[in-house]
Amino acid sequence: MKVNEKGLISTMRVENLDVRIYEDAKALGDAAGTRAAERVTALAAESPELAVVFATGASQFETLRALTSHQNVPWNQVVGFHMDEYIGISDQHPASFRRYLRERLTNRAPLKRFYSVDGAHPDPERVCREYADLLRQHQPKLCLLGIGENGHLAFNDPAEADFEDPLGAKVVSLDDVCRQQQFKEGWFESFADVPAKAITLTIPALFRIPELICSVPGPRKAHIVKRALSEPISTQCPATILRSHANTIIYLDRAAAAELLPV
Repeated sequence: MKVNEKGLISTMRVENLDVRIYEDAKALGDAAGTRAAERVTALAAESPELAVVFATGASQFETLRALTSHQNVPWNQVVGFHMDEYIGISDQHPASFRRYLRERLTNRAPLKRFYSVDGAHPDPERVCREYADLLRQHQPKLCLLGIGENGHLAFNDPAEADFEDPLGAKVVSLDDVCRQQQFKEGWFESFADVPAKAITLTIPALFRIPELICSVPGPRKAHIVKRALSEPISTQCPATILRSHANTIIYLDRAAAAELLPV
């Protein structure tokens, strides 16, 4: 498989971060999904089992579509994880990330195994400990992620983000910007319906993964993209820390890159 560069309009380097800008969300997704398919195939050739962490949300629609459309990806070697889940909703809820990944990933790609985050469990702290243990056991080599409108990675909102977090997964409170984003994207019928708490992988857990593929489409992400690439690295915009990761590619469309350059 070769990366489809159709629609690529600009590239740049921001510290360690490889930034690629595409004409639209489909071109972005085609490129990011193809890159992910290539890397899954290459990494699976090095080991009989490969752990991969997947993100959810509107940012991943096109990337997952492209990834799961590729033929000959060795899914039977892939052990899947995901980044976060709301507390207090079932896996049948329209906003459940377990449901999202079932519909957009595991129903389309026959993974060897998929470990879900049980947000409906009565003891979320136990879920965090057990999920963190699974991550340590499997040591993921690849992660697909996005950036929230408040700069969060997974559900590490600015008030919850800790670049030195000793935990692998934790319970967090979601800020209003994050909750408004989930409502505006159509996952909930009202802002009040958006849960106030969630389970998330921590930023150090994400940064233990050697390779990150970050998809960030759409005009609502333009301002946070500019902040992530230009502000000093701090938890005020958690995504700034991506600039220190050794192997991250961030895929933008023209709309998300609108405040960067007159591309």
